[in-house]
Amino acid sequence: MTETLIALISIVIGIIGANFTGKRFAKFDLGFTGNTLAGVFGSIFLIKSIGRLGFDPVSVMRSGNVDILLLMINFMVSFIGGSAAVVFAKKIRIFMNKRR
Repeated sequence: MTETLIALISIVIGIIGANFTGKRFAKFDLGFTGNTLAGVFGSIFLIKSIGRLGFDPVSVMRSGNVDILLLMINFMVSFIGGSAAVVFAKKIRIFMNKRR
């Protein structure tokens, strides 16, 4: 149960990171809905791909207690994943529009 809660909080932090990046850097803004979708997928992708290094939600709760350091790393990676997904999606959108 707690691993699921950590995963959901990580996704929300990814959404916050994507919307923060979209508002902070206007050239990467995809609108609220686009930023939110990019944040969800970017957060999940980055946590699943490099979370195997030991900071995925299961590893955070492995000892039965919350490992605060691993939890903070998990949240930071989720934020970065959401931000990177917005930048990546906007660059793909620009590239696709140039091809026409």
